[in-house]
Parts: sequence; C-alpha cells; structure tokens
Amino acid sequence: MLQLENISLSFGDETLLDEISTIINPGERVGLVGPNGAGKSTLLKIIASEVEPNAGNITMSKAATVGYLPQDGVDPDPDLTVQEEMESAFADIQELEDKVQKAREELATLDEGTAEYQSAMEEVGRLQNRIEQSGAYALESNIEKILMGLGFTPDDFDRSTTEFSGGWLMRIALGKLLLQRPMYLLLDEPTNHLDIESLRWIEQFLNGYEGAVIIVSHDKAFLNKITTRTLALEYGDLHDYAGNYDYYEEKHAERKEHLRKAYENQQQEIKEIQDFIDKFRYNASKAAQVQSRIKQLEKMDKIELDEREEEIFFEFPPPERSGAVVMRLKNIRKQYDNNVVFKDLSYSIDRGDKIAVVGPNGAGKSTMIRMLAGLEGFDAGEREPGHNVTTSYFAQHQADELDLDKTVFEIMREAAPKTDETRLRTILGCFLFQGDDVFKKVSVLSGGEKSRLALARMLVQPANFLIFDEPTNHLDMQSKKILQQALDQYEGTYMIVSHDRDFLDPIVDKVLEVRPDKTNTFHGNVSYYLDKVEEREESDKAKNQKDSSSNASNNGLSRKEERRLAAQRRQRKHDKLKPLKKKMDPLEKEIEDLEERKDEIEDLMAEPDFYDDEEQVKEISMEYKKLKGKLVEIYAKWEELATQMSEIEEEFSE
Repeated sequence: MLQLENISLSFGDETLLDEISTIINPGERVGLVGPNGAGKSTLLKIIASEVEPNAGNITMSKAATVGYLPQDGVDPDPDLTVQEEMESAFADIQELEDKVQKAREELATLDEGTAEYQSAMEEVGRLQNRIEQSGAYALESNIEKILMGLGFTPDDFDRSTTEFSGGWLMRIALGKLLLQRPMYLLLDEPTNHLDIESLRWIEQFLNGYEGAVIIVSHDKAFLNKITTRTLALEYGDLHDYAGNYDYYEEKHAERKEHLRKAYENQQQEIKEIQDFIDKFRYNASKAAQVQSRIKQLEKMDKIELDEREEEIFFEFPPPERSGAVVMRLKNIRKQYDNNVVFKDLSYSIDRGDKIAVVGPNGAGKSTMIRMLAGLEGFDAGEREPGHNVTTSYFAQHQADELDLDKTVFEIMREAAPKTDETRLRTILGCFLFQGDDVFKKVSVLSGGEKSRLALARMLVQPANFLIFDEPTNHLDMQSKKILQQALDQYEGTYMIVSHDRDFLDPIVDKVLEVRPDKTNTFHGNVSYYLDKVEEREESDKAKNQKDSSSNASNNGLSRKEERRLAAQRRQRKHDKLKPLKKKMDPLEKEIEDLEERKDEIEDLMAEPDFYDDEEQVKEISMEYKKLKGKLVEIYAKWEELATQMSEIEEEFSE
C-alpha cells in the first residue's frame, strides 16, 4: 500500500499542493487528471522521490518498488545498443547472481545439518527466488516482446540508441520500465510518443499488469480503457472518484452543480439577512435582532464558485472556397538512401474531407503529409494542388523555429496583424497562455509551451487546407476540446496525424492507413477503422489456425482425433478453473456491493450540507475508512485468484 499523508508544496506565494492525502492500493489503475499547471507531474515526482515536498509523508512497504516515466528528458547510454539499454534494466541481477555463487561456495564449506548450513541454504533459496521473480530467465523473450509491441523491428535491436529520435528514446525508457515491472508504475503522458498500433498494445499490456499503475494523460480514450479510479488535482486539492475518466466527468459536473445550487441558496439567504439589517439598522426595538443577524453573517462559511473553468470558444477564420479537388499525389516515389518509403503512391483529397492519418511509426505518415504541404521533395511522380487551395501546416518541430527574442503576443501579432488584440488574447487563452503569460519571451518557454504557441499561430492564419502532425500532444483536456469544437465547425479540408481517438472520432469521416508500400482508406472514424483492423486480425488468425489444423491433419491425426483431444483439453481446463471460479464469484459480488456503498458515501460527502452534522460526519467517515480497508483486503484475494486463473488460461493456450 502506498500512502500519501498531508503532502504540501509551494513555490513562493503559490501553493501547488495543499495537504493532500490518498492511498493507492496494490493493483489499482489510477488516472491522475487536472488542468495544466495543477501539479500532476510534480506529484508523480514526489512519489518517485525526485522532488521533496515542503510537508507531509509518503509511506510504502520496504519491498515496494517504484518506476517513473517522465514526459521528456530521457537520456540513455549512448554507448549501448537498444537491446543492451533494455538489458541494463536488470543490472542488479548480475549482482544477485554473484551473491548466489558466493553463498553456494560458502555452503560447500559447511557441514550438513548444522544451523549455519541451514541458514546458508535459506539464503541461496531467497536469492534464487528473487532472480526467478525478477523475470531474468525470460529476459531475452520479454525484451523482444516489449520492443516489438512498442513498434521496434528486430533490425532495430542492435542499433545504437544515438540513432533514434527523442520520441523513440522515450519508448525505450518505457520499455525498460515495463520490463522491470515495478510494484508502482508512474507514467507521465506515456501516449505522446506512440502510434495507434503501439497504443493498442500497451493498453493490453497495462490491463494485464500485476502492479499498481498511476497515469497522467490527456488521452481520454486511453484513460477510459485502463483506469478504474480517478484522482483529480484541482487548485491544490485532490478529489477521489471511483471510476474512469467518463465517470469522473459525470460526477465532477454533478459536484459543480451541487455547489452552484448551494451558492445560489446561500446568496439568497445572505440577501434576505442583509435586507433585514438595512431595513431595521436604526430601529431601536430591533437592535438585538439586527446584531444577531450581523453576527450570523460574520460566522457564515461563505461558498465560493471557481470561475477558472469557464468555457472558451475558438472559431477559425472563414476560409475561401477551394476547388472540388484539393490535392492529388500521382505515382510518387520517395526514398532515403536505400530505404524506399513510397514506391508508387497515388492519393486524392476532395474538398470537405476530414481525414485522420494512422499507421505504424516509420511507415511514412509524416513524410506523406509534408509532401502534401509542399515541404518535402520526392524522387518521382507529381503533386497537383487544386484550384484556389491555401495550405497551413503544423508539426512539433515548428516550435523550434519560433523567434526566441519575441514575446508570445508578438508572435501572434506578427502572424495576424489585422486581428484585434482581444481576439488574439482569447485564442492564446484557449492554449493556456493567460494574463501576463502573453508577455513572456519565447526563450523562457518550455517545449510544450512552444508547441502550443506554434499551433495557436497557425490557427489565426486563414487557409482552406489544414495539415496537422500530432497537434494534441501538449494540450490539456480543455484545450483539446476547444480545438476539437473549432475543427468540427470548420468549413474547409483537413488532415490530422494523431493517435488520440477521443479527439479524432467526432471530427473525422475518413481514415488513411499508411503502411510500408501501401495505403488503405476507410470511410468512417478511427473507432470504425480499429474495428475493421480487429476483424482483419481475427480473419488472419483464423486462416493461420486453419493452416495449422491442416498441417496437423497431414501429420497423422484425423479430424475426429483432433476434436477428441481438444475436448479433453477443454475439460481439464474446466476442472482446474471450476474451484477457483467458485471462490471468485462471491468475491466479485462482495466487491460490487462494497463499491456501490462506497459510491453512495462519496456522493453523500459531496453534498454541501454534509459537514453540518458532526455526528453524521464521524459515523460515515468511520464506515468509509473500514469499507476502503475491506476493499483492499478483498481485492488482494481477488487478484490472487485472478493470477491463478490467468496462469491456467496461459497453460492451456500454449
């Protein structure tokens, strides 16, 4: 169990974390959410012992291990290959093996039956068990499985880490953490550097992960698939929601509505009291009542509404109408040295197309959209822009091209000299530049801030064909929603390279899948595309199984014999799983009942007048504490059974 108790952190007069407390139970899947700047990354660093809080304590068992993936700044050993960098995650295994060897040598010098011999035997067993639990014996296969899942090819394993970009280095760092399997896995924006295929793989991996996972992410679909609990960090306070991001959004909205109603009721009460005071202030016969009401006002605990989450809207400048065909690529050939990216690529974009571009990293997505934008040459073929087409292009690297000596506002003013200041500042506010932030020099901005500024600059320049390469990587939920709404109302044409399904699904009507040597177009959104991919994979799997069955038949087994053996195998599996399932069913029912009661208590605690009754607060709080403890205990039993059942499933799937 990981416990945070009264954690506080301030920078000067600004309080980032204000006495926050929570408990992370073994095996939990927790989403840590909140607006940019709320302190999410800082809280992960505090848990990972990289930042020291001003006050408070963090406690966990001595056996607990913590693995932390930062947003950026990963620095692998330049002298190592990818494979060697992954293996370095188990540098301590060699030390353990040396200890085992030393213990065995000592064992050989001792007489059997003595206490010293027994103690040395136990030490060898303990060390051997640690090596086995570490997964070191399956290190080679696990490295291959994880690297392939994250998008690396076997040819990449022996390449130097210096040959890879920052995004791929982050994948290596993530791979090392997944290989180590820490008890508490802390991931800060893990999806920023993944394509849609590696994203699907890591979702499956994390859903089967044995330890607890705490994720900071602005990818709503990812959080919904992985997490079962949400911690919301909001202006110094930490609020606990017993569900995924969708559940959090629903309960958060209800909480805000309750607070708004309580505020309105209190304001009405204050008005009535103040009216009485004003009316009878100088009436001697009412003096005692007036003083009583003045004291009532002074003692009243005023409810305040937070206006920092007010809705902001952004609209693109109306684009000029383009021709019916916006862009054509004809028989394009593109290669880098000996690497042929496209051999004979042809593609046509029509006016009004809203296209998501997906596919594995390295397949040529960014190359293709740069060719469409006219920023990348090609070796053969033709690029044909349509009539009256104006193109605007955004990619992460554009952040590095901003003038470091200019302020944020000057960058925007230069991009749109005819736009009034209020509108420019409104647009900057959409992308998290508020107040005096607009007067900061570009030179002092973080990488994420520069990317957001480059995106804002692009959006104020009128164009009827917009091309985006990963526009949401440095946006929080609110900024993504603003951009999504603006694109939904946009009357021109656009293409977006992105892995963010929740962002893309409502605003695209085509998916362009880019794979080595070929492209496929799907008429639908990204969820439709993923369904089709799963159908394709199931079809391929069925074909392979059919081929395997055919080969087995050819090896001497009749179909009747195969069916008999398969039935026996299913029965053995059923016999092994039955007693475990018998124990599992009542546990799941008890968990469901306890979670339901927990939700009821949390809803009750969210009521504005809950804390008015001290006896109720004491009684409900004690019940809540016992309930959470009981859940921890039952989840531990459930996980033990689930592990056993998973091992049986794996045994019979081989």
